Amino acid sequence: MTQDPDCLFCRIVRGELPSTRIDEDERTLTFMDINPASDGHALVIPKAHARDLHDITPEDLAACSVTAQRIAGRAVDRLGADGVNLLNCAGEAAWQTVFHFHIHVVPRFRDDPVRDALRLPWTPTPGDPARIAAAADLLRPTT
Repeated sequence: MTQDPDCLFCRIVRGELPSTRIDEDERTLTFMDINPASDGHALVIPKAHARDLHDITPEDLAACSVTAQRIAGRAVDRLGADGVNLLNCAGEAAWQTVFHFHIHVVPRFRDDPVRDALRLPWTPTPGDPARIAAAADLLRPTT
């Protein structure tokens, strides 16, 4: 398993830094976020170092997704969450601050600002159909 000796999350995997661990398997580790957006906010990481979404192996990405689903289910069942957000930030422009791939599992509690401080970061408004179509053309597979 590849690790970065200076990576904060790799150091957590190795047990060099404290964390509140809640789940672990062969490929993933889940621990509580120390800057939580809501009660139960957890981080799912691959044990192998991957800088971001563009660097993680498909196998580790799949394992992280399965773990995130498991933790999200526990948040609903055991914390009484009304919903769950899964969030990944890939790159500094997308708000990534720790450069080791991670998925935020953020339990949501309707109308309870004490348990849930997360707010929608944009106001959904209709897009320009031409710009939507142009982006879609660029995102489709090429032949």
